[in-house]
Amino acid sequence: MSLLPVGEALRRVIASVPGPLDGERLPLHACRGRTLAEDVQAQRTQPPFPASAMDGYAVRAAEASAGARLALIGESAAGRRFEGGLDPGQAVRIFTGAPVPAGADAILIQENATRDGDVVVVREQPAPGRFVRRAGLDFTVGDVLLPAGRRLDGIALALAAAGGHATLPVRRRPRVGILATGDELVRPGDAMGPDQIVASNPYAVAALAEAAGAQAIDFGIAPDDRAGLRAGIDEALAARIDVLVTLGGASVGEHDLVREVLGEAGLDLGFWRIAMRPGKPLVQGRIGNTAFLGLPGNPVSSIVCAILFLVPLLRALQGDPDAGADPTEPAMLGADVPGNDARQDYPRVRLEHLDPAAFPRAVPLAAQDSSMLRLLADAEALLVRPPHAPPASAGDACRIIRLDRFT
Repeated sequence: MSLLPVGEALRRVIASVPGPLDGERLPLHACRGRTLAEDVQAQRTQPPFPASAMDGYAVRAAEASAGARLALIGESAAGRRFEGGLDPGQAVRIFTGAPVPAGADAILIQENATRDGDVVVVREQPAPGRFVRRAGLDFTVGDVLLPAGRRLDGIALALAAAGGHATLPVRRRPRVGILATGDELVRPGDAMGPDQIVASNPYAVAALAEAAGAQAIDFGIAPDDRAGLRAGIDEALAARIDVLVTLGGASVGEHDLVREVLGEAGLDLGFWRIAMRPGKPLVQGRIGNTAFLGLPGNPVSSIVCAILFLVPLLRALQGDPDAGADPTEPAMLGADVPGNDARQDYPRVRLEHLDPAAFPRAVPLAAQDSSMLRLLADAEALLVRPPHAPPASAGDACRIIRLDRFT
């Protein structure tokens, strides 16, 4: 079986999503990190009236020439407007955010005026419209403030609140079941045999899933036998998960049983094995209504595959129109790199910012073994080396994927 290119594998993962998950309506305080199920339109106009952008005096610009003396007739403050209008030769004391009285068309800032009792003396004439925020400057009723598929951060929530919304329609969080496999694995803190290691991958994959808006559910560790593995898979599927992620057991060894046992459970296989390093033995498919990704067992391979494939899958389930968008950005090589073979390579790199006006320099770490978590923790990005890329030199252009985008 030939290895599937990374781009085609991602296309198939996104295409396997039949549509976004159901929506629900939540109060604003519960919407951070969620994805909008519908467009959000403004229910009010902001600002709802012409408002002052500065402290000073509301005036008629044509009458407020340098040296002019204007009668002070009242005050307009935020939340407490001046109820009257402005006649010729008059001014109103005004503060930032306050409604501009009828008849005024400019704000004479207090730095450009002096006060002489109930008279304002103009020192510098304001231009018409100066420091006046027109009604609807930010948005008006019916404007689309936030499009469907937008992931909600604090700024988006503030905009929704300003638009008059106390609740928002968002997509349900995908439920992701994570099942590690392997007789060699134990949970952190459990007693370990002489040939065992700690199962670290579930924690990274769960964190990546939750950062992408999902709910991660840990189904523990399944042994390397058909009965135990099938029991773990059946337990996860019975929990009505949207995505099943297995860790390990997807390669070609005699103890790698995941594909075989999943086939017995009804797996509709999409693909197996892709042309990338690390992460070649990736499995994708569906079991009924549940999407499936079988990630490699080596920690770095598992995490890199989760970034490249699980995160876009979860974003697609939440209706993100950019779920499959290219996550790379430009950089420069900080060291020479050798030519690449037929697999797309993702070396771990640290970033140097020697010139604030230039792209960062990507310096590959000394070792790239897919079992070395400590080096991955030291890395700041993945360098993307396409298949058959020729040798490249320090200073050459390259593409990177910043790891902090996924945390």
